[in-house]
Order: sequence, then C-alpha cells, then structure tokens
Amino acid sequence: MPKPAAPQNHVQLRENAEGRLKGGTAPIYEGTPGAEALAMLHKLASTPASASDALKLLHELQVHQVELDLQREEMERSRQELNDDLERYARLYAFAPVGYFSVDANDKIIEANIAGAQLLGVERDAVCGLRIDACLTATSRPLLLDLLQRRRDGGSRETCVVYAEADENRLRPLQVAAISAPDDQSLFVVFLDTV
Repeated sequence: MPKPAAPQNHVQLRENAEGRLKGGTAPIYEGTPGAEALAMLHKLASTPASASDALKLLHELQVHQVELDLQREEMERSRQELNDDLERYARLYAFAPVGYFSVDANDKIIEANIAGAQLLGVERDAVCGLRIDACLTATSRPLLLDLLQRRRDGGSRETCVVYAEADENRLRPLQVAAISAPDDQSLFVVFLDTV
C-alpha cells in the first residue's frame, strides 16, 4: 500500500503554487472571477500609481487559485487511496476462509461474510437477522450462547468447540472465538471449520 502524501503546510503550498505559476504548469482556472474583483483590478490597473498594486493583487489571486487546485488534487488523491483501502478490506472480510459474524445483544446476526453464510447454509443476503446458533446441534447451542454471554460480561477472549450438522449422519466440529466489538454493543464471532 502506498504511503499517503503528507498534508502540505501553508508555506509549502505557497511555494508549490508559486513554482507552478512561474513554470507555466499551473492549471487554467475555469471559474469566473467575481465582477467586483474584476472592477477593482481594472480600477487599480488604470491608475499608474496603483498599477503595481493591481499586478500584485492579481498575482496573489492566481497563487491562491493554484493553492486551492493543489489542495483539491491532494484531497482527490487521498479520497482515491481511502476508496482503494476500503475495497481491499471489504474483499478481505468477504472472502476470508473462516466464518466472520457481527452479532447483536440478542444473538442475532448483524453481518456475515461468505464463509459464515455457507456455514449456516444460507445465502449471504439472507443471513442478517438469523440467530448465530441456527446451524448448531441442540447440545452445542448452550455452549456458544454461554461463551457469548461471558464475553458480554467482560470475560477474556475465549474459544470453544461446537458442532453443526453436516449431513444426516455426520457432525462438523467448529472452533469458535468471540471478542467485543469496539462499540461494546455487539460481538465479533469467528467460526473455523476444523475438518
């Protein structure tokens, strides 16, 4: 991942803007200066005593516009980097080889990745609102729910092994770990198929 560009301080920004103006690489401003600003510049430029002031003011306006353009370019670059990071982390979550779940205080699934939905035997779009213990055997449900309650009560990170029904004659062991989410209202739960 490329390191984001450090924000420029005002002095650096001004130096870059001045350099672009002198080098002729400043983008052409597409906006229209206000009528009042043009009238003031015209008035200053028409009097020999204030013509140099008008040129200085015009230069300041140009530098300021280039500074704004540089800031816009930097913001666009940062936005693109954030979008790229978001996309990468979304893929990492969605396609992880273990079942990830966010679970609310009522043990209902808020969010799940693809592997998690597959463990429950449902489509990812249909998993929200289901109970986290839906795919487990009757004897395993209390084990998972006790683990989740201990985490909510401030217990340390714990794991347990529970069983899901794989088919009519076979049980599938799942290693479960849970941690509190940063919002302290939900839990993050991981199911790892140990087969």
